[in-house]
Amino acid sequence: MAKCSHCGKSTTFGHKRSFSMRASNRTFKPNLQKTIVMEKGRVVRKVLCTKCIKAMSKSVA
Repeated sequence: MAKCSHCGKSTTFGHKRSFSMRASNRTFKPNLQKTIVMEKGRVVRKVLCTKCIKAMSKSVA
């Protein structure tokens, strides 16, 4: 299953609601991206959610 390697965010489940408020199942998927990150002086490829990518770029700059 797709999962962010930093925060552990993964697919969650909920309901679609039609106009008549009838519930049918749906999934909420995180926006995961393959990125290259410097970790302990090494270049590492990781799958991160966009929230983590944004937070990491803010901490570096």
